[in-house]
Amino acid sequence: MNLKKWFFLFWSSMAAGAIVCVVTGAIMQWLDPEFGFLGFEAAGFNALMMAMVGLMIGAFSQMGFFAYLTLNYIALSVFGKKYLWNALQGYTTVFAAGGLGYILYEKNLNNWFFWLLPVALLLLSGAVTWFKIKQTNKTALIPTMFLMVVVTFIEAWPAIKGDTNMYAIIFMIVPLFVCNAYQIMMMHRLLKKETDQAAVAAKPVA
Repeated sequence: MNLKKWFFLFWSSMAAGAIVCVVTGAIMQWLDPEFGFLGFEAAGFNALMMAMVGLMIGAFSQMGFFAYLTLNYIALSVFGKKYLWNALQGYTTVFAAGGLGYILYEKNLNNWFFWLLPVALLLLSGAVTWFKIKQTNKTALIPTMFLMVVVTFIEAWPAIKGDTNMYAIIFMIVPLFVCNAYQIMMMHRLLKKETDQAAVAAKPVA
């Protein structure tokens, strides 16, 4: 991937994070008037602050995304066999979903939130993975699920483990999930476009 495409992915991920944060924050405030920075009396200020938080979340999400790409490259070299690395990713994905539920259960935030969030994360990750497979191939199954579940879980760790409520966790994990989904769905498009351009450039002139 060249610098131009990386820059596009960078700012567009940040923009996606800002938009999703504003929308999610507005819903959170509607459900819980105490959620936010200054309440409904300063809705404009809240929207601006949430957008700024979304920009940071988008940048943070991309750091996690490229960290995973680096990890994937190193792991394939270390394990040698791709199926071993895939097996480890599959196990870690299931473990992360179970760990998320256990942590939320310990925090005693809600009688249903501790199981609903992991199940929703798995189902939505499965939906993203299905679209990824449809647009690429079946080898994207394990890596995409790992990214959408494990990487999102790690990125949202400060909100999950910190002294926060249910709404704060949702406010952070939703834009992270959307940004990760956006990046994984854009990656093959950007790489394919780059490959097509390289093929055209290499084609001999008749």
